[in-house]
Amino acid sequence: MTSLPTDSMHLILYSKPGCHLCEGLQEKLEQVTTIAIALEIRDITTRDDWFQAYQYEIPILMWVLPDSAVLPEGVDKGSALRLPRLSPRASIAQVEQMLQTHQRRHQPE
Repeated sequence: MTSLPTDSMHLILYSKPGCHLCEGLQEKLEQVTTIAIALEIRDITTRDDWFQAYQYEIPILMWVLPDSAVLPEGVDKGSALRLPRLSPRASIAQVEQMLQTHQRRHQPE
């Protein structure tokens, strides 16, 4: 993946074919306009470790923390932070608000 501007978010969506909740979240993320997003879709059926970890929990949304992020204790640079599960009824504005909240929470002062 190419380097991203510091204000963009590298998100990973763990999904699988035929998952309507996954497709709905992906569509909403693709419509976000207030934050630059690099969205990486990972099909859990392509790797057994992903399938075993997430088969009952998808969609899973992870944020790859930038090197400049203020990291929670015990989290290493380059780690991915699991973001809260959104309601399937969440609006695009609510998705944006959640992303902005997490982005602000981990910005250096």
